[in-house]
Order: sequence, then C-alpha cells, then structure tokens
Amino acid sequence: MASNGLSGLEKKVAFSLAGVFGLRMMGLFMIMPVFALYGQHLEGFSPLWVGIAIGAYGLTQAFLQIPMGILSDKYGRKPIILGGLVLFAIGSLIAASSDHIYGVVFGRAVQGMGAIAAAVLALAADLTRDEQRTKVMAVIGMCIGFSFALSLLVGPIVAQYLGLTGLFLLTAVLAVLGMLIVQFFVPNPISQAPKGDTVATPTKLKRMLFDPQLFRLDAGIFILHLVLTAVFVALPLDLVDAGLVKEKHWMLYFPAFVGAFFLMVPLIIIGVKRNNTKTMFQLSLMIMMVSLSMMGFYADNIWVLSGAVVLFFTGFNYLEASLPSLIAKFCPVGDKGSAMGVYSTSQFLGAFCGGMLGGGAYQLVGASGVFFVALGLMCVWLFLTIGMQKPVLLKSYTLEATVKDKSDAQNMASKLSQLIGVVEAIVVLEEKAAYLKVDDKFNLSEARAVLGSVD
Repeated sequence: MASNGLSGLEKKVAFSLAGVFGLRMMGLFMIMPVFALYGQHLEGFSPLWVGIAIGAYGLTQAFLQIPMGILSDKYGRKPIILGGLVLFAIGSLIAASSDHIYGVVFGRAVQGMGAIAAAVLALAADLTRDEQRTKVMAVIGMCIGFSFALSLLVGPIVAQYLGLTGLFLLTAVLAVLGMLIVQFFVPNPISQAPKGDTVATPTKLKRMLFDPQLFRLDAGIFILHLVLTAVFVALPLDLVDAGLVKEKHWMLYFPAFVGAFFLMVPLIIIGVKRNNTKTMFQLSLMIMMVSLSMMGFYADNIWVLSGAVVLFFTGFNYLEASLPSLIAKFCPVGDKGSAMGVYSTSQFLGAFCGGMLGGGAYQLVGASGVFFVALGLMCVWLFLTIGMQKPVLLKSYTLEATVKDKSDAQNMASKLSQLIGVVEAIVVLEEKAAYLKVDDKFNLSEARAVLGSVD
C-alpha cells in the first residue's frame, strides 16, 4: 500500500525545487517596491519607463514560458533550468552595470528570458508519485508566496544600503545559489512524467484559450498581475508623498503582507468547508476593489493607505493561491500542462502590461488615476466571474498505462470509465499514460488492477 506522506526523495525534491523557484522569484520581486524611489538617478527616468522596467521581464517570460517547457522535454529539465538561471544572472548584471533606464529595461528583459517555471514544475512531476504530486506543488507554491513577502522586506533594506546596483548584484547571487541547488541537491530524474500532465502541447493551446471556464481564470490572472505591477509603480511614490520616507517602506509592506496572510486563512477554510469557492473568490475581488478605492480617494492619508495595503494583499493572496488549483479542476483531463502553459503566459503578460499601464497612467493622471484604472479592471474581472461554474471537488491521477495500439487504449479507457468514482478517463497511447478525474468514492487499487489486466 502506498504511503500517505511524502517519501524522503519527494521531500528533497519539494524543498530543493521550492528553493530554486523562490530564489529566482525573489530576485524578480525585490525591485517592485523600490525601483520608482531608488531609480531616479538613472538617465531617462520617467514614470512610464519605471513601469516598463518593473514589468519588462513579463514580456519575455510570456513568450518563452511554453517554448522553454517544450525544450525541457527534448533536452532535459536540468540543462534548461540551469540555462535559464544563467540568463537570469546575466540580465541582473546588465541591469546592475547600467546608468541609463533603457539598460535596466534590457537587463530585466534578459532576466525574463530565463523562463524556467514550466521546466521546474515538470521536473517536480518527473520525480514524484502522482498521489503525492499535489503536495509537492503546494510546497513550491507556498515558497513563491513566502519569497514575495520576503522581497518586500529585503528589497527596501538592500536598496537603502547598497542602492539599485547592489540590489541587482544580489539578484545575480541568488541566481548562482539557485544553480548550485539544481546541480548538487536536486535529484536526477530517471523518467519523465507524461507530457499532458506537465508540459504544454502546442496543438492543444487553442482549445485551452477558448474554453469558457479556463478563459475566465486566464483573464483573471492577467488582470491580477497587471494590477499588482501597476500599483507598485504608483504606491511607493504615493507613500512618500503621504509622509512615509522610503527607508521605512519595508516597515509597512512586510507586516501588511504577513497580516494579510492570516486574514486570508479564514477565506480558504470557509471556501473549502462549505464548498463555496466561487463566493470566497468574488469576496476577495471585492476586498481588493475596496483597497484600491481607499488608495484612490485617500492618497495623502498614510493610515488609510496602510489599511488599504493590508486589504490589497488579503485579496491578492487568496486569489493568487486559488487560481492554479481552479485551473487544475476545470482543465480537461490530460491537458493540465497545456492549461498551465496558457495560464503562466497570461500571468507574465499581465505583469508587462501592468508596468506599461501603471507608468503611463501615473505620468498622465497621477497615483490616484492608476488606482482607479486598476479598480475598473477589477470590476471587469468581477463581471467575468458571474458565469463561473462552481468547481467540483475532484482529484486527478496520472497512471502508467502499457498499451499496444489505439484499440487497446480505447478499451482501457472504457473499462476505467466504468469504475466507481471515475468521472473522466482518457488513455494516451503516445505517452503510455492514463489520466483520471475521480471523486472520493474512487479506489486506486481497482484502477491499477484494470491497467494490469487489459490485454
């Protein structure tokens, strides 16, 4: 009988890959709360270019996320991850050595070329059992959230003592640490998980784009990261105008993020216990809308802004944590890799557009204008959720299937579909894999018996 907990290998995989992902994301996030304040010495500085510099990595990430995942299938996960971290380090050094904002933008774009998210998640899938894979992905997800919180603390402190150059040099060091973890701590896979579960399939991307439920989620992550990036173009400048000196911004950001985390927990508990994820999802959107209204109407009041930041991160944390799991629940069986590919592309494209929009709006109508534009986009997202279906609580399994031909695969899929608790089953001949979506009545041993009995 399989263990209900992570094995020693799976724990090593979870924490080592979480460390790689966290270090890289921290390197990207640290610039967000400080660039508008500490980049003013750069030639060509303007609010528009601040936004472009903050969001530039998103454009290259958006275009390269899916291709890098596909390349990891062909050339191996580790070489692609290491190559991506090298590019990230090079981009950091370019930005650190530049005295012009255009150079920083170029460096940030090179950082984004190290698009390793798909390869990291695929490697995690390669090295874990299907029944434990969700736990490993959850550890990686939590580490990304923690790295974001830590970046709000470390970024302002490092910028205060070492300036923008020192901050970018630190991001290069973090990339090197990530490479060392990959090389010496991440195990080497002896097999690959099926492509449908990990890596995007180009022929399926169009179907993912036009699925009505997935479209709502992809549009949502696009708007969420657009709003996040736009807010961090305007908010640091707004806080200074409200009387909070830039050296003390971390004293607001970090406690606000931690406090928001604890406020988010009841939303998750209520959503799971009462199976009303959609309601909590919409409530989180409204919490963010309230926070943006507070920022827009009380831009000169530091106490109102502080409360608004706490509310902003409460809604943001819940939505950021919920969206990937909703993608997994709504995507067609066997297409998780393609669904997550479109999702990740939307996320990073949102970051780029947020930088552009935030910088342009700040230059034209000031900080309050940025917040009100963001509020309008959140209203659009809330409207999109009206047609959102209530997700069914199902589990996903990917099992090895030894099939000889198409007829054999169809026969196996038919038998699996007849098992109690199986909601959806598909067998992919080329991948030698059976994909299942099941409810709590499902018996894994029965499915494995079918897989072992089909001639």
